[in-house]
Amino acid sequence: METKILVVDDEQSMREFLGILLEREGYLVDLAESAEDALARLESVSYDLVLSDVKMPGMDGLTLLARIRELSRDTAVIMVTAFSTAEQAVEAMKLGAYDYIAKPFNVEEIRIIVRNALERRVLTKENLRLREEVRGRYSFSGLIGKSKKMRDVYTLIEKVAGSTANILIFGESGTGKELAAKAIHYNSPRRDKPFVAVNCGAIPETLMESELFGHKKGAFTGAVADRPGLFEQAEGGTLFLDEIGEVPLQLQAKLLRVIQEREFRRIGGTEAMKADVRLVAASNRDLEEQVREGNFREDLFYRLNVVQVRMPPLRERTEDLPLLVECFLKKYSGKNPGPEVITPAALRLLMAYPFPGNVRELENLVERCVVLGSGVIDMECLPPQVMNFQNVAPPGGELVIPPEGMNLEAYLDGIEKQLLLQALERCGGVKKRAAELLGLSFRSIRYRLAKFGMDEEGPGS
Repeated sequence: METKILVVDDEQSMREFLGILLEREGYLVDLAESAEDALARLESVSYDLVLSDVKMPGMDGLTLLARIRELSRDTAVIMVTAFSTAEQAVEAMKLGAYDYIAKPFNVEEIRIIVRNALERRVLTKENLRLREEVRGRYSFSGLIGKSKKMRDVYTLIEKVAGSTANILIFGESGTGKELAAKAIHYNSPRRDKPFVAVNCGAIPETLMESELFGHKKGAFTGAVADRPGLFEQAEGGTLFLDEIGEVPLQLQAKLLRVIQEREFRRIGGTEAMKADVRLVAASNRDLEEQVREGNFREDLFYRLNVVQVRMPPLRERTEDLPLLVECFLKKYSGKNPGPEVITPAALRLLMAYPFPGNVRELENLVERCVVLGSGVIDMECLPPQVMNFQNVAPPGGELVIPPEGMNLEAYLDGIEKQLLLQALERCGGVKKRAAELLGLSFRSIRYRLAKFGMDEEGPGS
């Protein structure tokens, strides 16, 4: 798309000179002899840049600048005048001008300033676009699901995002704890500041303090320069401490002090540095059990656990699985020539599988099927662990533990879920009849369905 520039000057010679100069640079140029003429053009044409004289009969250039800012925040404006004063220059910049040029000027100066103004405009628009994209990605659309358990998560995040409270997110690996943390950040007043994430379990214990708080040059062997820590990098924003249960007890005490005092010191430093950071921590372990065993400080737990968000495992929100599959199909089908649909039989197999790796495992599985598939996701492209899981042995049949081992609880849950789904399907969704088919009481089947997030209101409820 060609760049459009509007030149505004009451002197015809200057107007035409600037028009010719800019057209030779490859820009599309319109000329206006007054501010009023310029405003009329701006109402019907979108200009990338306006080059305007300051002193003109009728409406002057500074008033025009203010009106342009009302009409279009994206248009770059450069002011030109033969009667330059410091006060005028300051006023123009306050009103949003990119630059202020005093006559007489040389041609090269105009070329450079116009080029820089347009480049800055492109960068500003791109930054805004990326920021909006990030907000869209990590606001609740980033957390996919319409089940009651996920709706409860959305509601809680929406309530707490605007607060300053520390938040503790619990959930098994792969349930989307970091996505929840990002949703909290990007829906909070800190959204324009950094979101810094660190997996505490991936940092060696000897380096963790330096990673969090930074260090001064010479503080220890290898500290060849000052280095800011994660608290400094997240200044004004959010610091996400994933797997917080992996932080050693000695460092837990220092972390507690930062939360209480809102300040810290770099290793080897004496200066107290302010910590304007919101903490969101996460764990896939039972921290209360860790506290009872003496592996996690009770006072730190309560400081972090102001608001608790629990991310449900995929096996507890099976009704979200078709939506997740559809989302991942769209995501990966654009990158790889492969399937865009899933067969009902393959979907039923996925619905019965317990997904010990949760949403992350499902996403990897869909990507694998897209890469290997030839138009649809069917049973043939599903991995062995999904296919083998379906082979429920008949009474008296032999069950064999796979060579790589197995998750017994997940396996039994998967069998139970598969039989519940089959019973409901055979009985048209009537729970009372499905209970009789399985030799269960109505109360028992309701309990079992609720365990898997399947107890929606329906026939026989």
